[in-house]
Amino acid sequence: MIPLKARVPSQTTPVATVALIAANTAAFLYELTLPERAENVFLASYALVPRNLTHFLAGSHLTLKAATLPILTSMFLHGGWLHLLGNMLFLWVFGENVEDRLGHTSYLFFYLVCGCGSALAHVVMNPSSTAPTVGASGAISGILGAYIVLYPRAKILTLVPLLIFWFTVDLPAFLILGYWFVIQFFSGISTVGARATASGGVAYWAHIGGFVLGVILVRVWPERPRRMAYWDTDEGGGRYR
Repeated sequence: MIPLKARVPSQTTPVATVALIAANTAAFLYELTLPERAENVFLASYALVPRNLTHFLAGSHLTLKAATLPILTSMFLHGGWLHLLGNMLFLWVFGENVEDRLGHTSYLFFYLVCGCGSALAHVVMNPSSTAPTVGASGAISGILGAYIVLYPRAKILTLVPLLIFWFTVDLPAFLILGYWFVIQFFSGISTVGARATASGGVAYWAHIGGFVLGVILVRVWPERPRRMAYWDTDEGGGRYR
């Protein structure tokens, strides 16, 4: 299932979501300009390598900056066009409504906190991994977690592939995001004790950690003042009064 559009109207323009998409795209385009050797050096400095952080905590020679900066920078890097486009699609579809509820600055901070938390979840579950980890998936997973709490019954226009047929249908957010989380959870369970490369390099525990953190944090995160109240409807995602 591929989400295409949330049916919930927003009161504000999603400037933070657009800025995040632009930042991720710019970082990826910069990666494309680097020759292979320079790209390897770049990733070694800014991608998250779990073993670097665990060795630093154990007292290795790494500096604090070298060990911890990738927790932040890795969430703006991507491994290919499909990786980037898939992440940005989910961010665009689900980020707008969450930003509308939290406010631009608060939403941006929420995104970064979820991204850092998801990175730490990945390190905890893969402490000795030397595989560089990149991608905004963990931070976006936090946005998905927030969405399923704030808009569980919101209708999402979804592209559904069925063998050779593709069709669109409106599905509730809890179904799409619940299905997504179940896949991530069982995929993550299957990688416990395995090398990162055995799972195709997918950081499932970053996805799981980000989603769970988003679910927890959004319940206590302050929302922006609203002039109109929102409530869910079964028919089409929501309306204002």
